[in-house]
Amino acid sequence: MFLARQFAVALTALPLIAVTLFGFLFSAVDARAQSGVCEDAAELAVLPSPVAPWKGAPLRVVFAAEKPLEGEFSLIAPDGSVAAKSRARYGGPPYFWFAEVASPIAGTWHASLAPAGCSPITRDIAVRADQPPRPSAAPGSVWPLRNTWNRATENLFSAWVEKLFDAPLDAAPSWTALHEVLRDRSRNILFNHLGLGEDEMGLIIRPDCADMPYFLRAYFAFKMGLPFGYSKCTRGGGGQPPRCPQWFSIAKPDTASPSVPGQKTEASAPAPKRTGLAASFGQYLTITADAVHSGSARTPAGDDNTDYYPVPLTQGALRPGTLYADPYGHVLMIAKRVAQTDDAAGVIFAVDAQPDGTVARKRFWRGNFLFAQDPSLGSPGFKRFRPIVRDNNGGLRRLTNAEIAKNPQYGDFSLDQSKLGVEAFYDRMDDVMSPAPLDPLRAMKEAITSLEEQVKTRVTSVENGRKFQTSGHSDADMPDGATIFETTGAWEDFATPSRDLRLLIAIDVVSGFPDRVARRPERYAMPKDKSVADVKAELDSVLTSELAARKFSYPRSDGSAWTLALKDVLDRTTALEMAYNLNDCVELRWGAAEKSDEAATCKRHAPGAQRAKMTKYRAWFHERRRPARASG
Repeated sequence: MFLARQFAVALTALPLIAVTLFGFLFSAVDARAQSGVCEDAAELAVLPSPVAPWKGAPLRVVFAAEKPLEGEFSLIAPDGSVAAKSRARYGGPPYFWFAEVASPIAGTWHASLAPAGCSPITRDIAVRADQPPRPSAAPGSVWPLRNTWNRATENLFSAWVEKLFDAPLDAAPSWTALHEVLRDRSRNILFNHLGLGEDEMGLIIRPDCADMPYFLRAYFAFKMGLPFGYSKCTRGGGGQPPRCPQWFSIAKPDTASPSVPGQKTEASAPAPKRTGLAASFGQYLTITADAVHSGSARTPAGDDNTDYYPVPLTQGALRPGTLYADPYGHVLMIAKRVAQTDDAAGVIFAVDAQPDGTVARKRFWRGNFLFAQDPSLGSPGFKRFRPIVRDNNGGLRRLTNAEIAKNPQYGDFSLDQSKLGVEAFYDRMDDVMSPAPLDPLRAMKEAITSLEEQVKTRVTSVENGRKFQTSGHSDADMPDGATIFETTGAWEDFATPSRDLRLLIAIDVVSGFPDRVARRPERYAMPKDKSVADVKAELDSVLTSELAARKFSYPRSDGSAWTLALKDVLDRTTALEMAYNLNDCVELRWGAAEKSDEAATCKRHAPGAQRAKMTKYRAWFHERRRPARASG
């Protein structure tokens, strides 16, 4: 890995992690001191993959930069020929370019970025003729450490996440499990990066929403030789937010580090068995998944003893790899940010995992990203992984909030989100994504598109429940009270109370969009010849026609397709307040009226005792609120 000088420097008070054969830091010359190279080329990170390039493996190279350079990226063979080139620039920020050669010849390759009006920026990459030695486990650590977390490695993490989930803007990609994405060598820049065939070993990686950010961060850290750790946290409850009294690093995977320096702790956790570097990593993911949960992301904003820290709501901070903590327990990770144009609003895409294992990309909007200020729930909002560094004794520790705020590699700790009310939060996000006023009609249609994506995602969730039913399983147990939102087993995998609550909120957002424009007309590019009332009337009319025109289909109990319009979903809002039970037929889960043609194929109903519970809990869905947890 080649890193710009200013990013290859770790905290001056902390020693650098030792560099090994399988990864190294390259201190590139600061662009401002290099004649003929644009000043904007500074802050450059370059990653060749695999970690030890050789002619028997594809050569993949990423250039990442903080600033939006324009130019062509090329991979130049030892004989001087251009083997691959691309003008496609991803991201922003960070911005990055990617190129690949399927069968590189041995010798010195040149990765070259030619910014417009500047001399090319070139880095040499040595490709071996023979297969390099395979990396192996290191004593005292789950995987060997050879790099440090800093701006360069964070930028490469962002680039890796964005490339992993990249898709056209109008697509709604989804996968049955995370390992399906990681095994796709066209997406995964780090596919078999270690030369162990580690991504072809059949490792099953199926996180839920809380596991997903940890799995992605751990995977990148494993491949890049970076520090990693996780906390064991409470879930909060009884009026108290989640807290994290124990932290486990890969340097001491079976022993908790105290949250307060000098504090003694007797806590322990399983450590992966030494069955080979890649297999141990798979075991480590399982151990991590058993420890983390949604409370891990909802810790108080000012708490230092956490895995995440809050960031400001700015375009620079909201980059791929930043996660979003829903106050009610859902977690998503930003995968792409698209800047506003003259023709379209800015967009933030995020990925999440569902309890049934599916992974999907979603747009940021009020229906997917819930926000509420309640101290007992902890702190919601956008957060980043807390950097892990070497301490003076050679162990690993996390930076405090104050250290992050003062660190030139980060400097983005912020309590701003914790000071915002609900409406102010969404208004601020509108301003961040689309600084210029939005055309109200286009903005409403984009909200309708977001609702449409959410409904189509629910089709997959409900269909997974139907398949569970038809596989011969008996009725799944329904938990009591607030635990319907966070239990385990078949209910967690196939019931949809949390997803349906978010869908109901999304319906409210779309149906109330004309009123939102009327409330905040200064946020929109209002036509000069129309009053606010005229614009609202036009939006009401277009909303009605759009909802009627947008259709989708779901498989009924017998597998036959039934088509609905988005208008039907809005008309069935009341029925959808009790449509989350996987023991009901799918027709009821889509709000079909009894004895209707649509419901003719329904053959299954939830037990009466469960229906009684659902009636009791209906107020939560009708009022669009999650109940408080009874205990931590």
